[in-house]
Amino acid sequence: MNKNNEGLLSSFTFSNGIELKNRLVMAPMTNFSSNQDGTVTEEEVKYYARRSNGVSMVITACTYVTANGKGFHGEFGADSDEMIPSLKKLAQGIKDQGAKAVLQIFHGGRMCPPELVPNGEIVSASDIPAEQGGVSTEEPDVKPRALTEEEVEGIIDAFGETTRRAIEAGFDGVEIHGANGYLIQQFFSPHSNRREDRFGGSLEKRMTFPLAVVDKVKSVVKEHATSPFIVGYRFSPEEPETPGITMDETLSLVDALADKNLDYLHVSLFEFFSKPKRGVEDLEKSRIAYLQETINNRVPLIGVGSIYSAQDAREAFESGVPLLALGRELIIDPDWVQKLEEDKEDEIVTKLDKDKQEQLVIPDPLWNAIVNTPGWFPGV
Repeated sequence: MNKNNEGLLSSFTFSNGIELKNRLVMAPMTNFSSNQDGTVTEEEVKYYARRSNGVSMVITACTYVTANGKGFHGEFGADSDEMIPSLKKLAQGIKDQGAKAVLQIFHGGRMCPPELVPNGEIVSASDIPAEQGGVSTEEPDVKPRALTEEEVEGIIDAFGETTRRAIEAGFDGVEIHGANGYLIQQFFSPHSNRREDRFGGSLEKRMTFPLAVVDKVKSVVKEHATSPFIVGYRFSPEEPETPGITMDETLSLVDALADKNLDYLHVSLFEFFSKPKRGVEDLEKSRIAYLQETINNRVPLIGVGSIYSAQDAREAFESGVPLLALGRELIIDPDWVQKLEEDKEDEIVTKLDKDKQEQLVIPDPLWNAIVNTPGWFPGV
């Protein structure tokens, strides 16, 4: 084995005792490939299984915790006990290949397409339309409805119920999706949260919902899991909107999360070494460096963002993060980790081969999304 890769391929043990065989995990990525009724397709299971052999842990695409939280066409559901057999198939498909299976749980909030949610009614922290990415961006008359306090409590409980289903389906953990502009982030953001009750207002009050979800999930794990169960939390560092989440606000949230006894935090970045836009003094210091300083070894941080080659991974790992997530690269080359293990890193493919959909085991809906979105993947 190349000595330079020993760190990446060394094992890692969470504080709960669960051991990962290496430091490389599959990042959560939407694949648009589930059945209309929210059940997982065979193609989806094969897609995950193909990528679950080398990495130590697979974080699935997000699954919705309530019917009004479905954020994507072809997204699989976990909002009722009827979904447990479907979830079980997915967990088994990943675990049979030797990776830990982690279910990412979420609610889309104002980013949900109206046609996917009951009565076409999208909900959020407040009735503020999304400025980008959401349906209200294209259709200004589509406004989300502000959730009542009772409904907010119901969604917190739903995160707990979905965690119970993940346990029953055989997953090794859940990742709370507090990133990428979805409901949990909408409660933290000063752009989407203009509430004046206990869930909004000051920075501390905007943290109420995210931290309540964490507490609920952890209490359900304590009650229902019979063996160690991973709980992670994913967050985005900043928002482009004004007002919007700034780097210093995220550091306050991360500081609070680091005291919650989570198994890991997972930052959502497009570029690993990207720099803050506002809110901190030194805009030349990377977001990863700021996060590491704030966390101060209280909880493991998973880093991610445009890691394609082995050299990219080594440079990212040298930043001090204990775990790295690979997203698009594992779609491009599902054998990335095995090539590292076998000293064949020069054979790693870093651009998508458009003639190899079948060999890469990529379901049609995901393939079509990739090839029709220039610039999303190298080689497309």
